Amino acid sequence: MEQRHVKIFSGTATHYLGEQIAASYGLPLGEVQVTRFSDGEFSPAFNESVRGCDVFIIQSTFPPADNLMELLMLIDAAKRASAHYITVVIPYFGFARSDRKDKPRVSIASKLVANMLTAAGVTRIITMDLHAPQIQGFFDIPVDHLEPSSLFVPYIQSLNLPNLTFAAPDMGGVNRVRGYAKNFNAEMVICDKHRSKANHIAEMTVIGDVEGRDIILIDDIVDTAGTLTKAAGMLFDKGAKSVRAFCTHPVLSGKAYDTIENSRLTELVVTDTIPLRKESSKIKVLQSAELFARIIRRVYVYESISELFLV
Repeated sequence: MEQRHVKIFSGTATHYLGEQIAASYGLPLGEVQVTRFSDGEFSPAFNESVRGCDVFIIQSTFPPADNLMELLMLIDAAKRASAHYITVVIPYFGFARSDRKDKPRVSIASKLVANMLTAAGVTRIITMDLHAPQIQGFFDIPVDHLEPSSLFVPYIQSLNLPNLTFAAPDMGGVNRVRGYAKNFNAEMVICDKHRSKANHIAEMTVIGDVEGRDIILIDDIVDTAGTLTKAAGMLFDKGAKSVRAFCTHPVLSGKAYDTIENSRLTELVVTDTIPLRKESSKIKVLQSAELFARIIRRVYVYESISELFLV
């Protein structure tokens, strides 16, 4: 049987990462042309044949919504061009924070996005650090849910922190943080918060002892940075020696950059699933391209990916 060809493409929003992933894989990034009309509509197209190929399309779905729409149109284009297999690599899965009805008359947007991706014709999803792991169940196709541990753990080890303690910024992040604490044989504390409304914290308390300890907060998303900076200040007030935050997706909206710069955070470590709008002396970006390239290679040859993750 003739071997299938792999072709890697990228949407506009994640072109920077698509080039790095393709280079790490050992292929040139496929050519995509986006025609834009004066009223704001656009039409993406592949500038090369994908007939019978295993197509990998890379696009994060952070705002604006055009990024999601472009991804859906690329999937549709690949399907109509007779691609053999269509895998979308979504480093940051947008709308994941809307994963349930937490009040009456609201949309479950992450389920809606899953339905749209499936309807467009995708056959497999690769994504990293979903806000809620149960979102995988919204799909009736295979979902490879990547953990950022293979990026975070080596960097944490390089810090050689003598009194390492991991912290969950809220009760929902306890399971995520417990894996890191177990891997490093370290202690764990919880920052319990109560929100009065979205992006606004009414009160926060620390559960556990942080006196003289080097704290590492673990979370999936840093948006306004209000939670992290408030937690950092509170942990220092409780006697922490240093406070670092490791967050996979740097959404960083509003005044987040200024908030981080003016905070007591020692360092914020993120990945490149979303491009930074500007540099910051307190923000370090870890590259994810090699990890995604390794996952794509294993998916192509039907090998396990679980051994690549450290927690």
